[in-house]
Amino acid sequence: MKKKTLALLLACMLLLTACGSSDKPASSGSASAGSVASSGAGNAYADLDEVELIAADATSKGAAGQVFNELIAKKVDELTGGKLTIDYHPNSELGGDADLLRQLQNNDIQIVLCQTAPMVSFIPKLAVFDMPMVFAKYDGDTIDKVLNGEDSDFRAQLSEAYEAADMHLLGILQNATYRLTTANRELKDLASFKGLQIRTMENNNHMTFWTAIGAEPTPMAWPEVYFALQSGAIDAQENAADTCVGANFQEVQKYLCCTNHILYANQICINKEAYEKLDPAYQAALNQAVSEALNEMRPQLTQIDTDNKATLEKDGMTIIQYDNSFFDEVLNLQGVKDLYAKIDKDVNGLGTTLMESLKNA
Repeated sequence: MKKKTLALLLACMLLLTACGSSDKPASSGSASAGSVASSGAGNAYADLDEVELIAADATSKGAAGQVFNELIAKKVDELTGGKLTIDYHPNSELGGDADLLRQLQNNDIQIVLCQTAPMVSFIPKLAVFDMPMVFAKYDGDTIDKVLNGEDSDFRAQLSEAYEAADMHLLGILQNATYRLTTANRELKDLASFKGLQIRTMENNNHMTFWTAIGAEPTPMAWPEVYFALQSGAIDAQENAADTCVGANFQEVQKYLCCTNHILYANQICINKEAYEKLDPAYQAALNQAVSEALNEMRPQLTQIDTDNKATLEKDGMTIIQYDNSFFDEVLNLQGVKDLYAKIDKDVNGLGTTLMESLKNA
């Protein structure tokens, strides 16, 4: 009888132990599921090898391009739980724009951010951005649809040009801010530009534009510009508002004229081979990081432009704004029409695609 009682007690103890042990995995499983949910998509990269990409630019310290690159690097790290990282080198640490782009083509650097002008030597079709005032009458949202939209014919053709040069376009940062003109004369209308001695980049398309509107373009090394303006050797120069503030042009110029002739845009691209070697999950994370960074940075670009214009005005410059009739008058000049036709021919019709895309966006 005692043996039977003891056996019964042992059986009950085993049953209770089994029940208790079965509860623990269930509780542990719930915690594990919660940890997967809270860690987000990071677990999608658990079985992938760690990858590091090198990114670089030649932007000035604190410029929008630097902030943009830093934001992308941060987002990529967060999205992948540190499995895909970007080793970012700003402020010409690895060279100027041309040097960086050569390193990009050789896959010594994987990602480069720069303005569109330096890209023309590597991707001739980017001369399409030299079409003067082509974006001047459109807002940032419309331009963004054309430059970054999935359904944009212009974006598709531009991407093909990058691929042909062994690069992959990730995105273009802009928000309808532009290169502007500072001058010591009041450029209130088109006739005011006649004979204007203006410093420009050594770019034939840019120089042709200024000639077409009656000005006299003068290429000049950047370090010489301030003193040339101060001495009166030249009357004017053209740059974005933040560059004008950085160079203290308000000290030697009276007017800030919003000619909006060239879009102030930064493109970011990756070496084609490096991109194709990335696991699709990493490609998706990089694309998502760029897309999110573009959306976050665009309002900042507007604020930067507004703040710098306010600084120039506060320090004594008079701001001159133009309405669409001014841009239409310029675009109807025969010299400007001829320049549009030349650029469109040089880029195999991409200029026509751009103009049609902007009108239909």
